[in-house]
Amino acid sequence: MTNQPEPRPGLLDIMAYRGGIADAPGFKAPVKLSSNENCFGYSDQVRHTIADASASLERYPDGGALNLREALAKKHNLDKERIVCGCGSDEILQLIGRSYLRPGDEVLFSAHGFLTYKLIALQNEAVPVMVPEDNLCANVDRMLAAVTTKTRLVFVANPNNPTGYMMPKADLVKLHAGLPKEVLLIVDAAYAEYVDDDNYSCGMELSRKFDNVLTTRTFSKVYGLAGLRIGWAFGPQQVIDVLNRVRSPFNANRLAQAAAITALGDEQFVQKSAEHVRKWRKWLTDEIGKTGINVYPSAGNFVLLGFNNDAKKADAAEKFLMDRGLILRGMRGFGLPGFLRLTIGLDEQNRTFANALSEFMASY
Repeated sequence: MTNQPEPRPGLLDIMAYRGGIADAPGFKAPVKLSSNENCFGYSDQVRHTIADASASLERYPDGGALNLREALAKKHNLDKERIVCGCGSDEILQLIGRSYLRPGDEVLFSAHGFLTYKLIALQNEAVPVMVPEDNLCANVDRMLAAVTTKTRLVFVANPNNPTGYMMPKADLVKLHAGLPKEVLLIVDAAYAEYVDDDNYSCGMELSRKFDNVLTTRTFSKVYGLAGLRIGWAFGPQQVIDVLNRVRSPFNANRLAQAAAITALGDEQFVQKSAEHVRKWRKWLTDEIGKTGINVYPSAGNFVLLGFNNDAKKADAAEKFLMDRGLILRGMRGFGLPGFLRLTIGLDEQNRTFANALSEFMASY
């Protein structure tokens, strides 16, 4: 047997993350409703900014993303020194794992929280603790009961992907209050701009006040900049200092920083995108419900369809829709084999989907 380099223990046991499918056989331009992307694309103002910024790609970007941090601080009334930017909020979540996890530590999150949380634990030889939910809703009392002396990180996606669940502010406050001070609570608020609920908190209030709460945000969703990979976090100064020590020197590229600054200023595009989602989220929920499929309440730009735990029926529905050029996301990889996730699309795309789903249910 030939000797070869060996990776860290456990890495080869990890199932690599796979994004939503983008192609449908036989269709040059299928309707991709699998990745929770902004159906409007991105702002025209950003388009012009990218064109201008691309003239100087031979230059390294600002390693500290100072201008972007200043723009974020002004927009959200934050201290710029407590903001860190990264290659999507995903990178920041990864940096947290690298910075704070030791072998044998525990990473706690609800059973169907975002897949990345489990990967972060396994990549750092930590133990993922997946807390059972109530009908796909996080149970704070159960989460607190699962905390041990080994708990190091607690992740909460609010709203959560893929379930769409929004944890009420009171529950988020209760969760934090019940955690030991040495446990870091990370609130992943990637879909915050789509929420329209007075009971919502993206975690920023907690991050302002406490030394063990970090909030992450992204430009991938409502701003439509998923392809540029740009995200940020706000938190305690000592946590931000640690993340700045472990991130790569130029982890936010020149185009992404310029585009993000412009995107922040185009409030009309953000409002248009959010209002579109809120309108069609309700319409789609009602239309899907008429077919007898379970639709779970969502606060994001997507809805989760449940086929009564019938994995074969969910698979058949996914194929039926794919054959019509409509790409949804099967949820097997999320531990939900009887479910599909639908990203809210443009008006005609949503209507086409609803008609096709109704046709499937009538024929199955």
